[in-house]
Amino acid sequence: MAQALDQILLSESKRPEVVTDFQNLIDEEVSGKKGVSGLAVKGVYGTVKAVKSGMIHDAVDSLLDDFVQRLQPFYAEYQTAGGGTPLSEYLSGRGDEVADALLGVTDERAGNSQRKSVKNGYEKLRPQAKKHVEEAVPQIGSLIEKHTA
Repeated sequence: MAQALDQILLSESKRPEVVTDFQNLIDEEVSGKKGVSGLAVKGVYGTVKAVKSGMIHDAVDSLLDDFVQRLQPFYAEYQTAGGGTPLSEYLSGRGDEVADALLGVTDERAGNSQRKSVKNGYEKLRPQAKKHVEEAVPQIGSLIEKHTA
């Protein structure tokens, strides 16, 4: 039986690299956004980074356990299916579900935040968030593949 995703990605030896890779993925996704919604995403992201240096890294580290828990069923189904295609393609085919699962984590966290700037920024971005997360699903799959290979 294959190892669970949390045993791989959250191990003491692997976690720091996974956090850094997810932070880099977020930076790349945000910088690649275009149009009016892209400007909004970049603006809020820049504000969050300006509020506290290292906040994105800390947020990724804080959210990672919950994200991995939400990704585990998709990973298990992928493994059961035999992994005939890259994980990035498999997850892309389920992008809607993957995005909902991951946004469930951030919805809960934002709702519980005591920082008004975080709540306000999240509330402004949330209507478009699913589209942005779905666009990142293939890269999330590639990142997982990198660390589970």
